[in-house]
Amino acid sequence: MSEYLLINHCSPTLAGIKTGNLFTCAYTTKEELFDCIRQFNKILVPKGLRLLPLRFHKRKVLIYLYRPDKLKSDLDNTMAANLLKQCGYSVKNSDSCIVQLINKLQHEEDFPHEIGLFLGYPPEDVNGFMNSSRNGCKYIGVWKVYGDVDKAKNIFALYEKYTELYSMRWSMGHRLEQLAVSF
Repeated sequence: MSEYLLINHCSPTLAGIKTGNLFTCAYTTKEELFDCIRQFNKILVPKGLRLLPLRFHKRKVLIYLYRPDKLKSDLDNTMAANLLKQCGYSVKNSDSCIVQLINKLQHEEDFPHEIGLFLGYPPEDVNGFMNSSRNGCKYIGVWKVYGDVDKAKNIFALYEKYTELYSMRWSMGHRLEQLAVSF
């Protein structure tokens, strides 16, 4: 896993404007992958970020970069907590929710749609997708929007802006430790 992948797929989270990002990457051995994750976490954890492998499949791994404090705040939202309960989560704390998400990803065939809550998507949009995925969608961007379209479009533009900015800075020689914003 390269620093480039983190910058390319996770800039909004690195910048502190998004709760989390997901991306898939290939790996040679799990030992090598875990070593790489440990090295990245040495840089990221002091800045309020955490990198986790969520699911392994055919020499590829689904990686989750997130801000634990932001996730806790997101999952404390009443609608988010209720959605997670409906999906079988015991909403004790955000760490236990991540463990339950990993379990679902590893043992269930269907991809858990509630994962949007772990990425900072608005609960009303996650709810809309889960309960009426074809009907009521007002706009499609980073996620399907069922609620406030203007707000979502502004967020999408912000994500795109930071991805371009971080990619440019990285190509100019800025390293991950310089780009990851502390919280």
